[in-house]
Amino acid sequence: MIIFLVSMLVIVVLLLAEIPVAFSFGVGALLFTFATGNNISFLVTHGFNTASGFALLALPLFILGGLIMAEGGISARLLDFVNSFVGRIRGGLGAVTVLTCALFGAISGSSSAAIAAIGQIMIPRMIKEGYPEGHATALVACSSVLALLIPPSIPMIIFSITGGLSVGAAFLSTIIPGILLTLVYCALNFWFLRKDMSIKVEPPLPFVDAARGIAKAGYNAGFALLMPVIILGAIYSGIATPTEAAAIAVIYAIPVSLMIYKGLTIRTLGTVTIRAVVMTGSIMAVLFFLFIMSRAMILEQVPKQLAEVLLGISDNKYLILLVINLLLLLIGMIVDDISGAVLAAIIFLPIVEALGIHPIHFAAVVGVNLGLGNVSPPCAPMLYMAGGVAKLPLNKYIVPTLKLLCLGHLPMVAIVTFIPELSLFLPRLLMGIE
Repeated sequence: MIIFLVSMLVIVVLLLAEIPVAFSFGVGALLFTFATGNNISFLVTHGFNTASGFALLALPLFILGGLIMAEGGISARLLDFVNSFVGRIRGGLGAVTVLTCALFGAISGSSSAAIAAIGQIMIPRMIKEGYPEGHATALVACSSVLALLIPPSIPMIIFSITGGLSVGAAFLSTIIPGILLTLVYCALNFWFLRKDMSIKVEPPLPFVDAARGIAKAGYNAGFALLMPVIILGAIYSGIATPTEAAAIAVIYAIPVSLMIYKGLTIRTLGTVTIRAVVMTGSIMAVLFFLFIMSRAMILEQVPKQLAEVLLGISDNKYLILLVINLLLLLIGMIVDDISGAVLAAIIFLPIVEALGIHPIHFAAVVGVNLGLGNVSPPCAPMLYMAGGVAKLPLNKYIVPTLKLLCLGHLPMVAIVTFIPELSLFLPRLLMGIE
């Protein structure tokens, strides 16, 4: 246990020193492995075999699909469609941003892709229309983590594979929390901006004209809106696995972006593919070292020892869940969502199973916590990415961000944690899990 804690401390120090995540986890994994005397050849083989599994093929495919959608005009069509409903209401562009991030999450499964695709369009647009620049940036950052909750979610795929759970059931567990959080962010956006007279609002259209605008935007966005139906329909109908559905998404996105929306060219497709390869390579390096460390931890019975420590504090499962929530929040602050998903499966899943907590319920708890951590300072990778898109210093958007998190995301963490039926209803209804 002491060696494990020292290894984790080394990882945290390296991350705070801005050493790349893969190298930080690599040093920590090797330190733990050599200090405990485990067979490095066996662990490397295990890490390679796990990282090269068929299920993980979904990772590069969803990354490639998300980047193609961002470049190919699909995200712009989604924005126009949502804008046709609420764009002429005060604060409407903010609601457009939130809803489009949720829709984009239902296609790409990536928070960073949502910021890249939606943030680059909506932050300048909101600022131009009179929105406070800090509010616009905070809204994009907080809404981007809806991609962790609205399936298909890349972190949920990683969490399920690492924990030996059903990917489909884990997807379903976060749908209701994701929809509720989407509605909460929309409501908070309208509330914060209700008295801001500097926001430009176009006059409302007559009903017939508004209906025509919605119909036209829906027609133009038809191929984009069809994507989540195809992806999720293929998975839950049993036609395709999540990995096969990811391949379908890429095969569908390429001709739509090239020939229908024409936002992508053969040249930019090559550039996007290279970006996807680089992003996938960096993630797989992190996962490789995490899989090595997870196997070494299991061999040393670290999860069992951690469970005994936490259960020794109290036998009240809600108190233990509260402690785990705080630890998950810290993990989410320090590392990216994918690394956090692996650590949650390795460290905490055995503990919650020992407490009698349903693992699919815990998948939803992990999803909402990692989302909160990814936009919570000090590290907050998604928050700083949105700030980079807006080209603003942290002090300009930190207060609006904290308002959204404290009034929106934090209560949702508590609701998901302490009301299991919220996350178990759909898996039980559609997949018959116990």
